[in-house]
Amino acid sequence: MKKSFTLIEILVVITIIVLLSAAAMVSYSTFLKQSRDAKRKTDLEQIRAALEMFRSNSTTNSYPTTGLSELTAPIVYIQSVPKDPKDPTYSYYYSGSAADYTLGAYLETTSTCAVVISCTVANCNYCVGPYGQK
Repeated sequence: MKKSFTLIEILVVITIIVLLSAAAMVSYSTFLKQSRDAKRKTDLEQIRAALEMFRSNSTTNSYPTTGLSELTAPIVYIQSVPKDPKDPTYSYYYSGSAADYTLGAYLETTSTCAVVISCTVANCNYCVGPYGQK
């Protein structure tokens, strides 16, 4: 007499494999979003550091008013202004005056930030300024 699996046993095993695969895909997707958000926050901190160096070297003790391009020329405060990790054509939001600035990014998982503020012009839900998160 041959021993083999029944159709029900095969369907149960296939169902279990599909459920485990679906759970793994959801976890992986969440992990990717969180890692991109961490990269965005790190990028904003690098830009903040470059802005503070710009201000300390400025003769007028002010931040750039025309944009982040002032950080790369004529004196290099940052090699290149970072781009969004998911969409490299998107630049981070910057709005600056001589005394204050706002850097913004769109986080995919808003639960990671303590305070959610929309930037005034851009589609941002995470903003930082000279004194930290706004």
